[in-house]
Amino acid sequence: MTIKTALSVNVNKVALVRNTRHLQIPSVTRAAQLCLKAGAAGITVHPRPDERHIRKQDVYDLAELMRLWPGREYNIEGNPFHNLMDFIRHLCAQGMKPNQATFVPDSESQSTSDHGWAFPQDAARLKPLIAECHALGVRVSLFMDPLPEQMQAAKAVGADRVELYTETWASAFGTARQAQVLAGFTATAVAAQAAGLGLNAGHDLNRDNLTEFLAKVPGVEEVSIGHAFVADALEMGYAATVQAYQACIDRAFA
Repeated sequence: MTIKTALSVNVNKVALVRNTRHLQIPSVTRAAQLCLKAGAAGITVHPRPDERHIRKQDVYDLAELMRLWPGREYNIEGNPFHNLMDFIRHLCAQGMKPNQATFVPDSESQSTSDHGWAFPQDAARLKPLIAECHALGVRVSLFMDPLPEQMQAAKAVGADRVELYTETWASAFGTARQAQVLAGFTATAVAAQAAGLGLNAGHDLNRDNLTEFLAKVPGVEEVSIGHAFVADALEMGYAATVQAYQACIDRAFA
């Protein structure tokens, strides 16, 4: 049975705008609520140690909000060797566990995520943290480059899913490299499924490149979209933007 891709809205950039003043607007929780009301399947946050956008309190406020939306998913991204595990432990202790933790190997200084985990180099240190998340009842997705040969290794350390880093697809879209790059993602998706991994995708996906990606890359269960989504929402509003991205997903599965 084909499972239609779920849309998780990353609200980091809403927080970034809010943080430029001390007026607490725009509201991150209000943005999430409007997206959920419009049909978004989940909310994603990526709190970094410097709180450049999502702050500690946002993580907890959104967890409280998500309790009111059973069946929708709360995904927390971040480096498990920075602050991510503390959030997961505290939320679980308070009965507000996230549905998914996405482990991302970003440094504290980089402006955005730009590469995935590498095996066997990262295996030994990731494995116990993945096991801890499982003991807490949290699904783990590993942020990975589109390399088919890495999928079995990701499964071997205990990952439930991988999130394919899609910047290379976004950069190649509309160029002569488009078909070649997309073929690499398709091969990686096939390898992930063969290894028993679920499949997510995210980074620079937008209304132009999303439909073709999902039409050609099999089995994507979730896309996490933030920067382009918030840029569109500035013009269209949150509800209309959710509907526009859902339409992109629908066209891929038509």
